[in-house]
Amino acid sequence: MRIITHTCSACGTIVAANELEDNRVVKCPGLGCEEVLRFRDLSEDARSYFLENREQYQI
Repeated sequence: MRIITHTCSACGTIVAANELEDNRVVKCPGLGCEEVLRFRDLSEDARSYFLENREQYQI
């Protein structure tokens, strides 16, 4: 299992890939940040790996 995250380019907040995949589009959880984060913002490799191994990322 790999830890897959995305860093908000506006504020630096780190968001887990499973949060992005569940919702596909989320407002950045950073305080006062209005950036919108999307699952497609992850690299193609990260998206593919996550989707192929989704069961490992269930909470």
